[in-house]
Amino acid sequence: MGIENAKWYVLHTYSGYENQVEMNLKMVFEKNNLTDRLFEITIPMEEVLEEKNGKKKLVKRKMFPSYVLIKMDYDNSMWHLITTTRGVTGFVGPKGYPQPLNDDEVRRLHLEKVVAKTDYNVGDSVKIIDGALIDFVGTIEAIDPANQKCRVSVSMFGRQTPVELELFQIEPAEED
Repeated sequence: MGIENAKWYVLHTYSGYENQVEMNLKMVFEKNNLTDRLFEITIPMEEVLEEKNGKKKLVKRKMFPSYVLIKMDYDNSMWHLITTTRGVTGFVGPKGYPQPLNDDEVRRLHLEKVVAKTDYNVGDSVKIIDGALIDFVGTIEAIDPANQKCRVSVSMFGRQTPVELELFQIEPAEED
């Protein structure tokens, strides 16, 4: 029991009930003395530029309407408790049973900051293992360990091109 066993799950909700579901779940966990099993509830938001009456405005919009993400230490005794919470229609998973998100999904949704190893040095040869440039090999030009980012020079179309990457997207290149 605890954070080491906690995983991210996706709940489906009635349209427009996401914030209500978040509040209701917190109350349900409190009433049932399960707050030590609940770690985070989030409704992923994105900023979008909208134009209204000729004026552009930056607004926050739900990335996944009708879905709430919850990080908890789940066991089967909690299924009924969660699925009967007002506004929740069920878990996302096979036949409505909880299917935790895998590490790749958690990383792509930016739910948790993934800490990658930072024992790279400028000039190291690396292979890109994630993203649009997968399998490209390049040389590290700069490293920003605080933000888990780096700049890698990759040969594209016969010229060196700098590319901004996150550290989890690279691995040391194998020497031939």
